[in-house]
Amino acid sequence: METIRRAVISIPPDIKEAIRKAYLEEDGEVAKAQLKAILDNIELAEKLQRPMCQDTGTIIFYVRVGHSFPAIHVTEEALIKAVRRATQDVPLRPNSVNPFTSANTGDNTGRYIPFIHWEVIAGEELEFTVVPKGGGSEYPAVLKMVPPGKGVDAIKEVVLDAVLQAGAMPCPPTIVGVGVGGGADIAMVLAKKAASLRKVGTRNEDPVLARLEEELHKLVNYLGIGVMGMGGRTTALAVHVEYAHRHPANYPVAVVFQCWATRRATATVKPDASYTITQ
Repeated sequence: METIRRAVISIPPDIKEAIRKAYLEEDGEVAKAQLKAILDNIELAEKLQRPMCQDTGTIIFYVRVGHSFPAIHVTEEALIKAVRRATQDVPLRPNSVNPFTSANTGDNTGRYIPFIHWEVIAGEELEFTVVPKGGGSEYPAVLKMVPPGKGVDAIKEVVLDAVLQAGAMPCPPTIVGVGVGGGADIAMVLAKKAASLRKVGTRNEDPVLARLEEELHKLVNYLGIGVMGMGGRTTALAVHVEYAHRHPANYPVAVVFQCWATRRATATVKPDASYTITQ
């Protein structure tokens, strides 16, 4: 539960630094005022130990578990119980509703919620990252199947169109995650991981993709949507691109946004149940 608490209350250092940098570089009066309000919000959340946004999101776990971790058989149950407890104790806003009846479970759990991404690795430790994903930044997510012959030009078109259509909805400045290739589901997973897990200030290890990220970042900010849609230099804090090899007939491109309140925290659990939490 403490990892969830940390995630919703304290923003990661890379995000905080990126917002401060945007504030210092901004010369538009309205945009600068909005960035100052965001920085004040971050400070108050940490001081008062309250969630930094009223939308505490849908809880997503990215789990890397060693095949020799002794408690692997109870990990899923423990994560679900932690969400229920955090809902009451932090507290978190109940955000899990049935898509057909709109009935709210009241504890942020439900069918496939919290959603858990599993990765089995060598070793005896468990590492999980919790990402409270806000509904506003999720709403304008995009998946397009583009003509394979258009290649990278199509990626740029999809990203820029997605940012324009999103406007102020995802509470910019955002992190824009782009997933390319694989299949429809794979591209969306890659895009969300790129938006949620990659630290701002890092570039893709592939130099070609690193240059594409830089170009897209400049183009997105050139659109001038700005902080909360009110104009200015910074529409996105970063653009992160990830990819998978694809079928020759398909070219999926997915775009997922993270709002300025990009929240995540990681816990590493050892076999003796001792743990550390980082952001």
